[in-house]
Amino acid sequence: MSDVVRVRLDLAYNGREFSGWARQRGRRTVQEEIEDALGVVLRLPEKPELTVAGRTDAGVHARGQVAHVDLPGDVWAEHGERLLRRLAGRLPMDVRIFRVSEAPAHFDARFSAIWRRYAYRVTDHPGGADPLQRGHVLWHNWPLDLDAMNEAAGGLVGEHDFAAYCKKREGATTIRTLQRLEWVRREDGVLEATVKADAFCHNMVRSLVGAMLFVGDGHRPPEWPAKVLAAGVRDSAVHVVRPHGLTLEEVGYPADDELAARNLASRNKRTLPGSGDGSGCC
Repeated sequence: MSDVVRVRLDLAYNGREFSGWARQRGRRTVQEEIEDALGVVLRLPEKPELTVAGRTDAGVHARGQVAHVDLPGDVWAEHGERLLRRLAGRLPMDVRIFRVSEAPAHFDARFSAIWRRYAYRVTDHPGGADPLQRGHVLWHNWPLDLDAMNEAAGGLVGEHDFAAYCKKREGATTIRTLQRLEWVRREDGVLEATVKADAFCHNMVRSLVGAMLFVGDGHRPPEWPAKVLAAGVRDSAVHVVRPHGLTLEEVGYPADDELAARNLASRNKRTLPGSGDGSGCC
């Protein structure tokens, strides 16, 4: 057995009481809760360090998040089969790990990912959000035109520099490939956006949703979000919507024999045209 085993964790959490994924001094985070639980359950001398597919912001939920952790081979051999149940007994109820497995060679939760899929949920019911869904659904107090929002979404799909919809970070590219962006109105009246991309930059999903809501309620025409994108600068009319309507639903990975190549491609900083990186954000 090798000295180190890379372990994949498939997990979910309710983001309401968390200050996001990433560990922060003095704040409750998902990363800290899981790393602390792993350290206790596995009786490790030092807390293990997790790598995650997409670092979510404060208040954002996930039910298809993926992380990995490198464990000593003897620790994995001793605890692997019982780790899932032991973590269930140690973790708080707002974060759950549903699958623990030995990762294939070259797997990296962040750099191996080829896409992330988020959902954003909004209700325009004049009475407000269903109390049983209010922690996951934004109330927009204007009637929303589904067709206009989808028309606007069509002008944003593809590989672009999303600087107009991202909070700029020093040294980070804002070029992304938006693979899917569409809205449906569910039977209960909730509007649900599916947003899928190779990666996301900071605030990207919530900014895109904010722009499309401005179209849906008639404040801007359907072509406006694409014009903002083309301008390449932040527009004060684009609001970053609240985080509780956003959920990371799924992360996609290539076949095992393509993982090494994907890792290399993801680390290449992109220029247009190009392909590549990202840990994801929202």
